[in-house]
Amino acid sequence: MSTTGASADPLAALGSLPGVPESVESVRKAVDRVYGHRIMRRRSNEITSEAALRGARGSAALSSADWALEEVRRRTDFSGDDEARVVGASLRLTAEAGQLLSIWRQSPLRVLARLHLVAAASNEGEVGRPRQAGESVDEPLIELPLPSADEVHGRLEGLAELIIAGGSAPALVTAAVVHGELLALRPFTSNNGLVARTAERIVLVGSGLDPKSVCPAEVGHAELGRAAYLAALEGYVSGTPEGMAAWIAHCGKAIELGARESTAVCEALQRGAA
Repeated sequence: MSTTGASADPLAALGSLPGVPESVESVRKAVDRVYGHRIMRRRSNEITSEAALRGARGSAALSSADWALEEVRRRTDFSGDDEARVVGASLRLTAEAGQLLSIWRQSPLRVLARLHLVAAASNEGEVGRPRQAGESVDEPLIELPLPSADEVHGRLEGLAELIIAGGSAPALVTAAVVHGELLALRPFTSNNGLVARTAERIVLVGSGLDPKSVCPAEVGHAELGRAAYLAALEGYVSGTPEGMAAWIAHCGKAIELGARESTAVCEALQRGAA
């Protein structure tokens, strides 16, 4: 992760990059539209549940398991093949995220380890901890250079310190940095994309931007497409102000599309109730 200058609050410094304040404001307006919908006042639990399902489907799609929503909805066994296991892992992570909100700000590394454990659904030795020297990473869709285990440990510690310290950075900026850093590092031997997108969700909910978790950024990331996702990630990894701003804007657009999805769900429920 690169920051602009030696600010005591480096995430806040990223919030002032060209175009980022506009992205922050656009995200806020999109989220406010969902929360202001009349259906949200009466049936928010249904919207949250539907957003969770659609978010899990979107995250799985970015990890090579692009299933139709109705297939995800009806399936009960996710042990059959690689795609099924990816979808199952994404669903488990979505369910687990809400249980970890209170721990995130005090111990983000503990939360990340737990997320990997839940995604892997295994007790193998490399599960639930950052990878060690010599361990390989199964993340075929991300072909960026893989940081060493030592670099991973150091940067994870730095990220945790930023999260614990808090600060004045907008939720979009913090969520984008957490997401981008985990994708860049690929700290676990598997399921890094799923974990990174779940961590982004935890930040958005825990920050108060989307407290009911009804604006699934994963939906937007999937809608924008894998190619755009990877291109924006390359900008983040470059560490340049332009690249960082482009990644933050990409994440902002994903949240807006997630908010639009839930607005559509609200409209459908309202038509059904009319």
